[in-house]
Amino acid sequence: MRIITLLLLSCLNVAAYAADVTDPKPLPPPPSLDPSEAVDEPQITIKQNTEQTVEEYRSNGRLYMIKITPKHGKPYYLVDDRGDGKFARQGSLDSGLRVPMWLIFKF
Repeated sequence: MRIITLLLLSCLNVAAYAADVTDPKPLPPPPSLDPSEAVDEPQITIKQNTEQTVEEYRSNGRLYMIKITPKHGKPYYLVDDRGDGKFARQGSLDSGLRVPMWLIFKF
């Protein structure tokens, strides 16, 4: 019984070595890190006045958000939600949704 098992395992071992092993295709070169190439980052234009600082955020040349920081007061945002060029004021980019949480067990 042991001899049969030994012969069977040796046949499987020979079959594994006899399999056609080809060289895998070479890996593609790594992407270049050239900063002149286009990247999916927003373009930010900062304009400073005596009364406020205006930051314009553009993606693919389209203005989608404006952040206004007054000299005295909190900054606020004007956001184009629909993409129609009409901006709506938002105090912050927080959605305002607060999920209720309760303490169930403490150990």
